[in-house]
Amino acid sequence: MSKLQEKIENLLAPADIKINGDRPWDIQVHNEALYRRVLLHGSIGFGEAYMDGWWDCKEIDEMIRRVFAIDILKHIKPWNAVGTLLLTLTSNRQSKQRAFQVGEEHYDAGNDLYERMLDKNMTYTCGYWKDTNNLDDAQIAKYELACKKIGLKTGDTVLDIGCGWGSFAKFATERCGAKVVGLTVSKEQVVLGKKRCAGLDVVFHLQDYRDFDASTVLGAGKKFDHIVSFGMFEHVGYKNYRVYMEMVHKNLKDDGLFLLHTIGGNKTVYSGDPWMDKYIFKNGMIPSVAQIGKSVEKLFVMEDWHNFGADYDKILMAWHTNFVSHWDEIKDQYNDRFKRMWDFYLLSCAGSFRSRYIQLWQVVLSKHGVKGGYGRVT
Repeated sequence: MSKLQEKIENLLAPADIKINGDRPWDIQVHNEALYRRVLLHGSIGFGEAYMDGWWDCKEIDEMIRRVFAIDILKHIKPWNAVGTLLLTLTSNRQSKQRAFQVGEEHYDAGNDLYERMLDKNMTYTCGYWKDTNNLDDAQIAKYELACKKIGLKTGDTVLDIGCGWGSFAKFATERCGAKVVGLTVSKEQVVLGKKRCAGLDVVFHLQDYRDFDASTVLGAGKKFDHIVSFGMFEHVGYKNYRVYMEMVHKNLKDDGLFLLHTIGGNKTVYSGDPWMDKYIFKNGMIPSVAQIGKSVEKLFVMEDWHNFGADYDKILMAWHTNFVSHWDEIKDQYNDRFKRMWDFYLLSCAGSFRSRYIQLWQVVLSKHGVKGGYGRVT
């Protein structure tokens, strides 16, 4: 056994993970260069090594849960970590000039892929598993919950920041009689979203949130009854959180409610995971309680903060099941390395939520406080 292997095994021991062990969460190493790659490059080295076939694991999700449970990353300091931090602190990686990168590289990866992986309404955010037992129902339950939280009623206007393929817009117009305007940075989402919402009171805008003004679609001086955002705040970046909240404040009626649905972290960070940044969500990062709190100070009253992050584990595992079961239908459009990348993405995220290392929050905000108090909905 090499000294590098011994070091990795010692790091994994508290998580009860063995190299070449016989349990489903044990790592099977096919290339001894893995140890040096991980110690030098951290998470990006580990993820790329999986994509390259250097290691395998029957249950990546459970292995990752164990890794995060012992916070193994604090023991591995990649050589380029300081450079990455300096770049993040000295530049705005989520500037308007870079806003469309994640749309082009991730959300435009192919509607055929997402149609097979997601629920029938194509919802690419965490569902609400309470009182449900399948993916489709969990996503409907999430939207029912959100509409109740903002008190959505017939005729209300809603701005959906990061609208995806229009799944919430479709639900809100069909079920609640609302009028929805959706913002996205993905061309493919606009194309398919328009088809899915044909005949409904839904308008899509391929536009960065910083360039949007309610008066351009509602009329001079008019604002939205409510604003929602599902899974988009993770793309905003800490340098833009305040700008984002000011945009919401400017476009929301004085008595309206804003529902923020976002992944959240247990500690404040200033950049995303290097592997996720390179291969999945370009320029993404997960906000903390402190960062969200600072961004809304003096702008909003925090009416409700709901955490159902454990549900994301189930959602991600359901997405992975769909992805694997339909892979043969789309594999000609991709390659085996993409398959391993997508497996690692979905399963590692599931393990992260299972460990409670990251969370899923729905935050309800008002501009002046709900008169008489806000009635919590769960």
